[in-house]
Amino acid sequence: MDNEAAYRNKLTTAAEAVRLVPKKGYLSIGLRSATPPALCAALADRALAGEIEELKVYYMRCGNIAIKTIFQEALLDRIHPYSSMMTGDEVKLATKGFELNKKYIHYVPITFSRYANVIKKNIPLDVFMVTVSPMDKFGYFNFGLNGDYAIELARHAKKLIVEVNKQMPRVGGNTALHISEVTAIVENHVSLAEEPSRPFSDLDKQIGANLIDLIPHGATIQMGIGGVPNAVCSMLTHHQHLGIHTEVFTAGLKDLVEAGVVTNSQKTLNRYMNIFTFAIGDRKLYDFLDNNPSMGCYPASYTNNPAIIAKNKNMISVNAFVELDLNGQVNAEFIGHQFSGVGGQLDFMRGAQLAEGGRSILASSSTAAHETVSRIVPRIHGITTDTRLDIDCVVTEYGRCDLIGKSTTERALGLINIAHPKFRDELLAEAKKLHMV
Repeated sequence: MDNEAAYRNKLTTAAEAVRLVPKKGYLSIGLRSATPPALCAALADRALAGEIEELKVYYMRCGNIAIKTIFQEALLDRIHPYSSMMTGDEVKLATKGFELNKKYIHYVPITFSRYANVIKKNIPLDVFMVTVSPMDKFGYFNFGLNGDYAIELARHAKKLIVEVNKQMPRVGGNTALHISEVTAIVENHVSLAEEPSRPFSDLDKQIGANLIDLIPHGATIQMGIGGVPNAVCSMLTHHQHLGIHTEVFTAGLKDLVEAGVVTNSQKTLNRYMNIFTFAIGDRKLYDFLDNNPSMGCYPASYTNNPAIIAKNKNMISVNAFVELDLNGQVNAEFIGHQFSGVGGQLDFMRGAQLAEGGRSILASSSTAAHETVSRIVPRIHGITTDTRLDIDCVVTEYGRCDLIGKSTTERALGLINIAHPKFRDELLAEAKKLHMV
C-alpha cells in the first residue's frame, strides 16, 4: 500500500479514533502545543457517556485543552491525571480537590531528561495522542514544536493516534514520524496554543545586568522561561557567535538568532544548529521555526542529558528559583503546594557545570509577594529541586554569589549579602542559630 492509500485507510473521525483508548488503561498526550484538542474533546465525550472506567493519563503541561475536556471535574472519578509539570489551571483544580477531600491531580516527580525513560520502564502505555504537522510526499508527519517526550512515547505506546494540523510547523532534528508507525489519523486545522513572551521589568533588567558578564562571546546558552531570561536575551545583542542548546526555544532566543548574535559557529556539539526540545510562544515564533534549516528539535532525553549538555564548551545555563536556603538548597516548584514541576533545571545545572568553561546560574528577585517574603531563607520550606551539591552561582538584584567550593559559613554570608536589605539581619540571626556563622 502506498503512503497516500495508507493515509486514507487510517483517516477517521476523532470520535472513532478515541475508541482505541481502553476503558481501563494508560494514556499519554503531547504537551503544550502538541496537546490534540479534537481527540481530547472526543475522549471527554466518550467518558461522559460512561464508556471510560479507569484511565490514568501521564503527561506534562497540557493547559486549557485538557482542563476543559478530559480533566474537567465531572470526569475525575474515572480519568486520573498523572502530571510531572503543573499549570496554573491544574493547581486550581488540585486545590479544589483538596477542599473537597479529593485527589484530583497526582503529581509524579521526574526530571525532564529521564521522563520518557521512566514512563517506558514503568507504565505500559496503551495509547499516545499528539498533534503533528501534515504528512509529506514521502509519508512522514513531523512532531514540529514538540520533541520532549512525544518522540519516544509515541513509539512506546501500543497504539498511536495523531491529530494532523496544518498550523503545526515542520522542524528539523529527530522529528520525522512515518505513516507506518501511526494507528489512526484525525484532521483538525486550528490555531495552536500560544504563550506570549512575558515582558521584562526594570527589576528583571537589574538582575540580568548582574550576570551578563558571566556569558562570554562564543558561549552556548540555555535560557528558561520568564522575565529574567528575557531580559538577559535583550542584553546579549552585542555578543558574538553565541550558540543555543536549550530545553525551550523562546521569542528571546529567536530575536538573538535574527540579530545575527547566534551563529552556533563556536559550538563543540551540533555546530551551526540551534538545539531544543520544545518551543512555546506566539505565531511569529512558530512561523520562524517552520522549515528553518538551522533548527533541530530532539527528545528531552538528548537535549537535557547532562552528559550531552557537557559536550558544549562554555555552556551557560540561566534558570530561576522560588526559594533558596543558606546551605544552597533550591526549591523551584513548590509554594505550599505543587505549582510547577522539576522540569529540566537540574539537568542543565549539572550539565553546564560538567562542561569545559561552563557555568550554571540561578537568577531571581530577592523577594516575592510585593517584597513581603524573602526568597533567600534559613531553611527551605518547600521541596528540594536542586541539592546544595549542585548549586553554582546565585544572582539577585543585589548582586551575585558563587557557592562552589565555599564553606557553609561563606555560603550563608554570601547569600545574605544578596538578599533584600530588610531581611538581612533576620537571616544573619537565623544563620547563627544554625551554627553556620
